[in-house]
Amino acid sequence: MKQPPELTVDLPRAWDRPVVTVPVLACLSLVGGQLPSFSTRANLWILGTGGALIWLGLGNRVPRRPAPRRLGRGALWWVLPVAVFGVFEGATFVLSVGDEFPTFSRLADPLLTDELVRSAAWFGWLAAFWGLVRR
Repeated sequence: MKQPPELTVDLPRAWDRPVVTVPVLACLSLVGGQLPSFSTRANLWILGTGGALIWLGLGNRVPRRPAPRRLGRGALWWVLPVAVFGVFEGATFVLSVGDEFPTFSRLADPLLTDELVRSAAWFGWLAAFWGLVRR
């Protein structure tokens, strides 16, 4: 006699729930916001939190929807400005142009001197990164 297949329910892990995710990301961003910009401690914090988010987000992952076979035409309108921004940002960084044509990070430095604004930027970065990893 043939057995019916077992019904299983995939319950979200604790870190997939917004009740857990938002406070954890807020705490991580508060710590990251206290670190001086572009310091060794800040860079290590970025690598550590980014690596942990990748490990948690991609570990034992069940795909929520199949990956597209190819990108649609609308993706070009997103890739084009990002590519242009990346080329300008990289060129100004490599050429060390300075104040005549500053990089985005140099323009953002006056805003990021305040620790609260830097923590808010950290939270935005972590939330966006977590959303991309979990997608």
